[in-house]
Amino acid sequence: MSVRVRYAPSPTGLQHIGGVRTALFNYLFARSMGGSFILRLEDTDRSRSADRYVQNLYDTFKWLGFYWDEGPDVGGAFGPYVQSERFALYKEYAQRLIDMDKAYYCFCGDAKTADKLANKAADQADDNAEEAAQAESGYGYNRRCRSIDPAEAKRRVAAGEPHVIRLKIPLDGTTSFTDLLLGEIEWKNADVNPDPVLLKSDGFPTYHLANVVDDHTMQISHVMRAQEWIPSAPLHLLMYQAFGWQPPKLCHLPMVLGQDGQKLSKRHGATAVDEFRTKGYLKDALINYVAMLGCSYQDGRDLYSLSELVSLFKLEHINKAPAIFDYVKLEWFNGQYIRALEPAALAGLLAPLLAAAGLVQDPPTAAQRAIIDQATPLVRERLKYLTDVAEALRFLFTEPVLPPVAELLPKKLDAAATAAGLAAARQLLVDIGVDDHDRIEAAFRAQAEALGCKLGDLLMPLRLAVTGTKVSPPLFESIHVLGVAKALPRIDKAIAALRA
Repeated sequence: MSVRVRYAPSPTGLQHIGGVRTALFNYLFARSMGGSFILRLEDTDRSRSADRYVQNLYDTFKWLGFYWDEGPDVGGAFGPYVQSERFALYKEYAQRLIDMDKAYYCFCGDAKTADKLANKAADQADDNAEEAAQAESGYGYNRRCRSIDPAEAKRRVAAGEPHVIRLKIPLDGTTSFTDLLLGEIEWKNADVNPDPVLLKSDGFPTYHLANVVDDHTMQISHVMRAQEWIPSAPLHLLMYQAFGWQPPKLCHLPMVLGQDGQKLSKRHGATAVDEFRTKGYLKDALINYVAMLGCSYQDGRDLYSLSELVSLFKLEHINKAPAIFDYVKLEWFNGQYIRALEPAALAGLLAPLLAAAGLVQDPPTAAQRAIIDQATPLVRERLKYLTDVAEALRFLFTEPVLPPVAELLPKKLDAAATAAGLAAARQLLVDIGVDDHDRIEAAFRAQAEALGCKLGDLLMPLRLAVTGTKVSPPLFESIHVLGVAKALPRIDKAIAALRA
């Protein structure tokens, strides 16, 4: 069997971590098996679908750097399959079920109630699959129209009476399937939501009809989706049975939870992919970490390229238990990937962030780019996020605010002694410069001994005077990038404040 999988989001919100994990697992499985990965927009909920969410989906894939394999031609590139462009197909298949006596016309409450319930399900679909399945089916529906003579039902339809089409759920027996991750799952048909709406009175399909028809016509071999969609599985399997189709293999992925054991949501922190990107995460770090949420790769490493993940991915390595999203662990991954970048590549990523902070032009001038290139190796080991660069290098592009005098004082020195130390440090910078790191450091050590203080007592006020902060890139290297000529007036200002 040729492996064909799909990621089928509803464009009713921003792409989030759970969705990206589902898309990534489908992609890795397809690539590892030499199969196809398909993107499908399930936009049958026209009231909540929005172009900006579609664009966000495209932007997310573009940033992450993995793509789908086929779809309608859009200017020489593959576009996704879009359900709202396939309504005629769903109507045709709904009618087939009517003709096979597997579905029936429902006229209850002039069909408005059924439509309302189906629309309610669409509103819930992104949040709770079980509630969505109940609402869309018209949970508790008494099957009143199921007993209408088919000939009479057709006459009422021909007369223009509003109606929906409902699936005939078997009244007894069971429906079972083997989940590739969870094993055997069985439902009593009596417990399946009774006779769900397939086609609404306006001709729009419900999620269930469109989903099953699309998976069949697109020859999807495996459906990999979150475990919250398990309640819809028996209904879908009964639809496959009604059509006489072979269903795809099902694999329900473990949930992604926060540290408190609850479903990952905004209250835990960033969940939308845009938030991670804006905060300064690298795409490779996010892909690597998300790929390991609920899945192992059995060789003891933490860091994998996308191609390595493809070669090592196996369904049997997916865990049954929910995955816990650990922001601290992700931060560690991000730091590892930042430090693995070549300085020139990292500088290229940092420049736009410095421009966004108003520190350099966009694009930077030649002089500004030279400073960025020199400073990047100094901050590479210290960045947790790319966005940390603005505060780390602010002193190179703007003169820092001089801290209060009390902050300039080492613990055991008064203002006069601190001023004397700064004056001595200033003279060393004038006499020696900072081009020779070992020489200037040795000179500062000797000066601290001569003054009877620790080296830190000499360096801390100097660091604050030059950079405006106690935490900065290596001091002498920072002064080298800034230039001694620019550092001296900052030191003079601090000495004046100490002597005031």
